[in-house]
Amino acid sequence: MNLLKISSSPHIHENVDVKKVMWSVVIALMPALVAAYIFFGLRSIWLTALGVISAVVVEALTQLFMKKPVTVSDGSAVITGLLLAFNLPPEAPFWFPIIGSAFAIIIGKQVFGGLGYNPVNPALLGRAFLMASWPAQMTTGWTSKMARLGVSTISGLKTNIIPGGSVYLQNLITSATPLNLAQQIRNDIVGGAAGDSARTVFHSLSSLDYIKNLFWGNIGGCIGEVSAAALIIGAAFLVYKHYIEWRIPLSYIGTVAILSWFLGGIDGLFSGPILFHIFSGGLILGAFFMATDMVTSPVTKKGRLIFGIGCGIFTVVIRLWGGYPEGVSYSILIMNIAVPLIDKLTPQKPFGYRKIETSPTKSVSR
Repeated sequence: MNLLKISSSPHIHENVDVKKVMWSVVIALMPALVAAYIFFGLRSIWLTALGVISAVVVEALTQLFMKKPVTVSDGSAVITGLLLAFNLPPEAPFWFPIIGSAFAIIIGKQVFGGLGYNPVNPALLGRAFLMASWPAQMTTGWTSKMARLGVSTISGLKTNIIPGGSVYLQNLITSATPLNLAQQIRNDIVGGAAGDSARTVFHSLSSLDYIKNLFWGNIGGCIGEVSAAALIIGAAFLVYKHYIEWRIPLSYIGTVAILSWFLGGIDGLFSGPILFHIFSGGLILGAFFMATDMVTSPVTKKGRLIFGIGCGIFTVVIRLWGGYPEGVSYSILIMNIAVPLIDKLTPQKPFGYRKIETSPTKSVSR
């Protein structure tokens, strides 16, 4: 006798599961880890390893304590540890990724029931916890090969040939991230504390020479965010595998580009440096690897566009007028919270939905 198997949809399955997707994301993040080693040295590898080990161990212990199946082999804890470490300064204390990953796993994930039930991205929640608890350590220690060279490569300018501009270039070389410097110059100009030298340095941030540094990663910043080239390689792999789709990254980056061009300049509207804002900070990392998290992003197509646009708006607002020059992490966390509402307001038509015309004035939905 042949028995029929009754099950809920979908009835056609692809040879893809959570474990395969998660480990593919880990592979996609490896180019950024290589770039971190090139620009920041072995310390970046140690910080990342500590973040991953802490996330895996804490998740296993938490699941054992809660008498739940241990699922660390699915790779989700590894991703949390990686992304948490990628959002740390390269000179962060070694205990930072341990504490941050533990908080991300316990508070950001397991208390809600584990993978699939967390309302916000655990790695970003761990970063927000570290930022709130130890802001000084989270906003210092930005070093790069540029710092070790001791010279500025912005349009070939040296600090001693820009009268009055040496303080800005020296900050860029030795300590500040590009977004720190841009915010400092904008605030000084608005406050009347800077003149033509500051404008010269600000305009140099959008020069071809400096955009190249931003693209390849020869700048100060967090461990895993500096090299846009490495991140794009990993993102292209995930797009090719259809593990992420275009709506969130494109709407996110596009919104940042438009608003930063419109509002981010020092010479009035429509004078902002677009490429500078795209390649600076954690935008590429956030748009492709954190905002696209399948658990904490909308399930509807329209919802994903709204989600990306919302992330972009909050990012630009925080970058230009916030007390902290980078807004990617907080923007994604804010929009994570809004996901249930976005999904509710953007329902998709059921499969097979169509309208049947019954008269010139009435129609029936089926």
